[in-house]
Formats: sequence, structure tokens, C-alpha cells
Amino acid sequence: MLDQSTRTAILQLHEAGHGTRAIGRALKVSREAVRQVLKSGSAEVPPMARSELAASYHDEILEQYAKCGGHLGRVHEELVAKGAQFSYQALTGYCRRHDIGHEPKQPAGHYDFKPGEEMQHDTSPHRPKIRGVRTPAQTASLVLCYSRLLFFQLSPRFRRFECKTFLTDGMGYFGGAAEHCMIDNTHVVVASGTGRNMVPAPEMAAFAERYGFEFRAHEKGDANRSARVERPFHWIETNFLAGRDFEDWDHLNREARAWCDKVNAKYSNKLRASRRELFATERLHLKPLPIWVPEVYELHHRHVDVEGYVRLHVNRYSVPYQFIGRAVEVREHKDRVLIFAGPRIIAEHPKRLDSADARITVPAHRPPRGHGRNHQGPPPEQAQLVKLEPQLASYVSGLRKRSGGRGTLALRCLLRLVRDYPRPPLLVAVQRAERYGLFDLDRLERMVLKEIADDYFVLPSDCYGDEDDDDE
Repeated sequence: MLDQSTRTAILQLHEAGHGTRAIGRALKVSREAVRQVLKSGSAEVPPMARSELAASYHDEILEQYAKCGGHLGRVHEELVAKGAQFSYQALTGYCRRHDIGHEPKQPAGHYDFKPGEEMQHDTSPHRPKIRGVRTPAQTASLVLCYSRLLFFQLSPRFRRFECKTFLTDGMGYFGGAAEHCMIDNTHVVVASGTGRNMVPAPEMAAFAERYGFEFRAHEKGDANRSARVERPFHWIETNFLAGRDFEDWDHLNREARAWCDKVNAKYSNKLRASRRELFATERLHLKPLPIWVPEVYELHHRHVDVEGYVRLHVNRYSVPYQFIGRAVEVREHKDRVLIFAGPRIIAEHPKRLDSADARITVPAHRPPRGHGRNHQGPPPEQAQLVKLEPQLASYVSGLRKRSGGRGTLALRCLLRLVRDYPRPPLLVAVQRAERYGLFDLDRLERMVLKEIADDYFVLPSDCYGDEDDDDE
């Protein structure tokens, strides 16, 4: 079929007095086609009057489409079972032309941003190869909307803690922050609402306030609003991650930063400049970073276990053995773990992301071999007894000689007697026991009880009055 421009040329040449043969040769069309155009007398292309095979089944198509839940494959099977004689492609083409299950495509919007007006943040799942193994990861990206300057990192998980550390690194890479940060209603940032009614979580709102920007969310279903940050994810997957094998997460993110430096300096035909050249203009409009940027950390409360470790997520970190059983604070930073006892740091470890149930041990946290608890010399209970009552020194020495080992258990029993009973009757009983060489502490305790029986266990004189009356 001749297009409209060719039909217009035929009519113009005919008006100039040229015959059908000359017009056909000049435009390289048949004389019959020239005659048809001249007969119609119009340059408009006539509509194609062609019947559609599925047109007679229009009502059945609508009925089966609703019954089969929009699955055109099942719709075609049902129609064929009822005698339809057209292909699956004919059915899908008919549905597409008559908007059955297909919403009319709307033109994409175009957004212009001033320098420093907006930055966009989003995440996407990827599977980088780490030591030859495909590992699930979350790719977080941050893009300045005017210059398209790109920054991204990968991490095993992405929570509010990882979001704050990533945005801190991203704004440090840019050297500032835009007026607002566009997000996609992610629960990592959002506390409630969507779009314009979005309310960020208090800790995320406080984080944004520190850097002088605010979080905004695009309307639900309006993915084109965040196209600046959505588009690079495919580029990252097909360029940066393709064919690369990384040693660990640190190596992966170092390579990601180097790749960002490379692509940001590369000339873009679409932008007619490199991202770095456009960023030179945008940087003047960014909000400057605070003079002091506190390092982002997440606080955990732990007790040091009997082996001298604290557990954080799936790994265990050593603590000096003197703190076994004590409560400590664990501050989880991006790449390190700090352990505090009160206001003081007692341990620092590199954070492990590429292992599970690993033990990270500092040799200095373990007691030196051969320098454990000192079992030589008198036990500490002996010094406590002598300090509490110097008159017991000779009896304590004799008790140690007649007890097994270092005499610790016997000394602890005697220390209990000293703390539980009055001192004068106890000293009388000890002197009598030492005179007769008696070092059985059970008998010594009975002697003490006999000494204090009249003073501490005196019963009233009339407590047996009723019984005496009965006997009489």
C-alpha cells in the first residue's frame, strides 16, 4: 500500500500534466496503483478493510477472559474446544487492538531538576560472585538527579542501620547532600503512609535533619518518578558484576567505588558531557556536610559468656577474660565492632560479613598459658580469717595442716562460722577445741551453739504451764 507522501506526489504530478506512465516511472510504482490514486482523488491512505478471525467470538472472548482470570492461553484453549479456527497469535493481537486486558500506554513523564534539588535512593537484589560462589546481596544506589553522579554499594542485608551507613558514605562521596532524597516507599525509611502522606521513621528523620535534607516518597505505582536511580541497576548487573569474582565484601565495595569513579568520568552522548563535568556545577548547590559527622553504629546489650565471647548476629567476638559474666555494650559499626564496659573500650574487632558462627579471637584476651589461677601459697580465705579475728591464726594454721589439699573448703566453713555467730562464744569454743586438738568443724559448731544456748534460746518460764497442770 502506498504511503501518504507518495499519493500526494502522484496527485501533484497529475496536476502538472504528466501521464500515468511517466508518473509510474518517476515514482517507481505501477500504473495501476497510479490509476487507483487518481480515481480516489485523495492523498489520505484508505483504511484496510480486513475481517478479523476472532471478531465473531468477541463476546465469548470477554466471557472466557473473566472466567480464566486473564490467562489468554486458557482462553484460546476454551475457544478452540468450542470450534474456533484461529491461532493463539490471532487471539492476542485481537485483544491488544481492542484493549482486552491491555491498558492503553501512557507517555512517560519528563522531569527536570535544578542543581542540588534532588537525589534518589533505591535498592535492588543481585547475586555477585564471591570466591566463586553466587551470593545474595542488596545493591544500594544513590544518584544526584542533575548531574547523574552515581554511587553504589553492596551488602548482605539492608536495614535501617545499613541505610544510614550507605547514605553517609554516599554523601561523603558527593561532598554534600541535595535538598531532598526521593525513595520508593521502602519500609526501611517509612514509618507510615505512602507518597505525599509518607511519614519517615523517627531515627531516619533525625538522620536526614543532621545532613539538612528530607526524605520524600513518590506516589504508589509511579516508578518513572525515580528513573534516575532505577536505570543504573541494569548497567551494574550487566557491566560491573558480569565476569567479576571478588575476594570478600570489602574487595567488592572497593571495586564498586573504583567503577563509580570510572563511569562518572566517562563522556555521555546523552548528557553531552561527563557526569563529573556536570557535577562541578551541581556541587556548588549541595548542602555542605556537618563539620563533624558522627560514625553510624547500632547498639546491642550483651553478657560475656563463660568462654569469654559475645555473640553478634551469627558470629562471636572475644572479650578480655576478666569480664566473663559481666554486661557489656556492643557497638556495631559498618566495618568494625567495639565492645564497651561502661565508658571504656575493652575490645575492638573487624566486622565479619562473609562467615557464619565464626569466632574472632584476640590472643591478648585469653589468659597466658601457665599463668592461670595461682594455687601456690595460702588461700585467700586464710587471710580473711586472720584479718577478721587475729586470735584464730594458730587454729587456722592447724586446720590447714589437717585438711586435704590447700584446706580451702575447711577454711570457708570456718569463715562462715566467724560471720554467722557471735565472736566471744566462738573464740571460747575455738580455744577449747585447739586445747584438745579438735579440728572437726561440725563439732566446733555444736560447741558454739552450746555456749550461746542460754543466751539466745531461752524459753519463757510459763511455756510449759498447761502441761504441768495436766500432769497434776
